[in-house]
Amino acid sequence: MTILQALSRLGERMEADGHLPPLGYSPEKISYVISLNDDGTPVDVHDLRDVTGKKPLPRTVAVPQAIKRTSGVAPNFLWDKTAYVLGVTAGEGKRLAEEHAAFVERHLTELKDADDPGLVALRLFLERWTPADFVARNWPEAMKDQNVVFARESERRSRYLHDRPAAKALWARMNAAADATLGICLVSGETAPIAVLHPSIKGVWGAQSSGASLVSFNQASFESYGHEQGLNAPMSVAAAARYGGALNELLRRDSGHSVQIGDASTVFWAEAVDPDVSEDDMAIVDAVSQGWFADIPEVDLTKQSAEVGAALSRLRSGEPIALVRPQLAKGVRFYVLGLSPNAARLSVRFYLEDDFGAVAERYAMFASEMQIDPPPRTTSLALWRYLLEVAVLGKRENVPPTLAGEWMRSILAGTPYPRTLLSSVLVRLRADGDVNAMRVAILRALVIRNFRLHPEKEAPVAFDPENTNKGYLLGRLFAVYEQIQQAALGNVNASIKDKFYGAAAAQPQKVFALLDKGSAPHLSKLAKQKPGYKVVLEKHVSSIMELMQPGADPFPIALAPQEQPLFGLGYYHQRNEFFKSTKDVAAQEEVAQ
Repeated sequence: MTILQALSRLGERMEADGHLPPLGYSPEKISYVISLNDDGTPVDVHDLRDVTGKKPLPRTVAVPQAIKRTSGVAPNFLWDKTAYVLGVTAGEGKRLAEEHAAFVERHLTELKDADDPGLVALRLFLERWTPADFVARNWPEAMKDQNVVFARESERRSRYLHDRPAAKALWARMNAAADATLGICLVSGETAPIAVLHPSIKGVWGAQSSGASLVSFNQASFESYGHEQGLNAPMSVAAAARYGGALNELLRRDSGHSVQIGDASTVFWAEAVDPDVSEDDMAIVDAVSQGWFADIPEVDLTKQSAEVGAALSRLRSGEPIALVRPQLAKGVRFYVLGLSPNAARLSVRFYLEDDFGAVAERYAMFASEMQIDPPPRTTSLALWRYLLEVAVLGKRENVPPTLAGEWMRSILAGTPYPRTLLSSVLVRLRADGDVNAMRVAILRALVIRNFRLHPEKEAPVAFDPENTNKGYLLGRLFAVYEQIQQAALGNVNASIKDKFYGAAAAQPQKVFALLDKGSAPHLSKLAKQKPGYKVVLEKHVSSIMELMQPGADPFPIALAPQEQPLFGLGYYHQRNEFFKSTKDVAAQEEVAQ
């Protein structure tokens, strides 16, 4: 199934469930309603915004489909921003008079034969209104440049003007009367009116705030066979509205189905394809997938039904989907789509469609490869958080553009991780020396999947004192030398990790001779201060050197690509061994003495 087919089917289900407005309408952010008497005189303006938070938030209202504006003047029907509706704006308003005149002209033309009391009231209002009335009536300045709708004063609390049956019937006739080219829809396969302009998609990070196009043709070089704009990729008006509505709904910040991964605004959803899949089953899918992708707190099992809570509890303990809920493995299709901005358009970074069970197995493999001990402080990590570890200053806008898409694709498809991920992590380690749990987890996952190392033997989860991999041993040894310095001198402005970590991981022969020579005065100092601990540290050095392959140079000129990540893993494990309680250290000293 193509992206647009999947989104259109989702939009059809949302429309049937009441989560999307009917065809010809779109959800828009409305801030004020102007109430009118039947003779067209305005009664008052009423603030529809949610003012409970720090910043007032507009209310989302289903209104007649918004006009897709480019550079021209084009008024919406029965609603718009105040520049069009009232002729007032907070800015300069270079086209203010033209925009207001266009709104008035359109409505006087469309409403000239209307006999509905609400539509007549709007027509009379527009015939008399002048922009100077805004100040005369002392309407709020905050109203300027906000979207407004109308209502009869007698029914202001029950419905808006565009919800009246007469208004809906008029809007339907206007849409039917519009020039439409019939064609075979690429999504449905049916003959229907073809959409010339596709919906604007809003909510993609970095794209235009007014929305960007997923499908568009605005250059002659993009067109063929004399077709213009959307006729080059024929899609029915209904299918276009559904895929646009579904995608906009998914991209809402509070939808629970979108997350930013690098430069890709990522949405995910599921579809039941087996009639045996119940609502409880889909609730489980939602809870599990949100744990994978979104930065959402874990679902409170006590607030779920007994059946859902028990299933989620078993899944969290590591049981496979196929054992917990067999119907989910093949009876649910799962979709993931990543979009990034490209001027006024959107580009697809990645798209995956597969059985939910297959995706769950690949995620479980990813989670297993990412295991590390001690773990990160945050036990439940959404996928996007790992990418912050390769970004300068830890900012998501600094994640390398193509890396996010390639990394996500590798997780979802079970393919090798991008090689640029390894170089990106190593560069950050050399730049700031922060060898933390998430970075080391990425390094471990890379060597397991990309270099096919045995995880238990060569890339262990926890500290492995018997591991003989050269990269792992050199990482451990580097951590011991750092501990010798810290034990002798305490915290210093620039430790050996700050000075030598990057060089030691890449070219150990140059660095370790210096570290061994530099440790001698530190050990001499420890002999006077903590003689027992000096012996302990010397035994650490000798025990690591004994594990080196006999006859081989313990400090090679360079480490192989698969050994450099293991250097970080060995350093992390050994370093955390030194963070044990002071009781353990005291016990070690006592044994050494």
